[in-house]
Amino acid sequence: MKKVLITGANSYIGTSFENCVKQHYSDQLSIDTIDMIDGSWRQKNFGDYDIVYHVAGIAHADVGKVDEATKKKYYAINTDLAIETCKKAKADGVGQFVFMSSAIVYGDSAQYGQKKRIDAHTEPSPANFYGDSKWQADKGVRAEADENFIVTVLRPPMIYGKGSKGNYPTLSRMAKKLPIFPDVDNERSMLYIENLCEFLAQVMIRGEGGIFWPQNAEYTRTSDLVRMIAEVRGHKIMVSKAFNWVVGLASHIPGKISGLADKAFGNLTYDQNMSNYDFNYKIISLKESIVRTES
Repeated sequence: MKKVLITGANSYIGTSFENCVKQHYSDQLSIDTIDMIDGSWRQKNFGDYDIVYHVAGIAHADVGKVDEATKKKYYAINTDLAIETCKKAKADGVGQFVFMSSAIVYGDSAQYGQKKRIDAHTEPSPANFYGDSKWQADKGVRAEADENFIVTVLRPPMIYGKGSKGNYPTLSRMAKKLPIFPDVDNERSMLYIENLCEFLAQVMIRGEGGIFWPQNAEYTRTSDLVRMIAEVRGHKIMVSKAFNWVVGLASHIPGKISGLADKAFGNLTYDQNMSNYDFNYKIISLKESIVRTES
């Protein structure tokens, strides 16, 4: 039985993983969670645990208009706190540190109509302070790894599931209300929450270290995703290329509008070869994940 300490209370990913362990891995993993807000965590002995799983952080930044004080907060939490937690885990004798990095370290998705596929040779190149705050933490925690201290870094694409935040709920609302939607040929890597939780359980039980790029078995077209959501919800929606000109027009309007078009219809994928390991974690198909998310 390995004891896991989740550093960061009430997070979507942390809570989902805790529930997954209770349902499927209670004989191999036990979970405790600690709040990182008030600083009292610094007095806790991490040495009571085999694994520290760090999920505390700030996500979903509106990077358009942000003052310097807000940027400093992102670095303080996403970078400094992560590295400090990692160093404490190492000093206290923990065997493995698991850190949630992000695909954002590779920059934004490609613009509408362009391709972007990340492979094992692609170098991280953050496009903004949010991505850089994750990248600095990514590098910082990996620097602590040695023969007695395993560091496991995940760089997942967009994570979604029931109760998730970010881009998926926005698309879900559109799929349930709009009568028409553009049929754009784009590709996105995504990661369903149950697939992520299975991945986490496996790397913890096995003690796997290094950089990992978990994703679903299938790439996702935004138009297909919207169609599937509408179908599950019993909503009739027409998906047609006749409306693609609207997306093309939006992608050329400077500022927030083009950014939203690229987020929804741009391309950003991981090479699937990067995401295949010696264990199976892609346990839920894309279609089934939509059913579970929308039910």
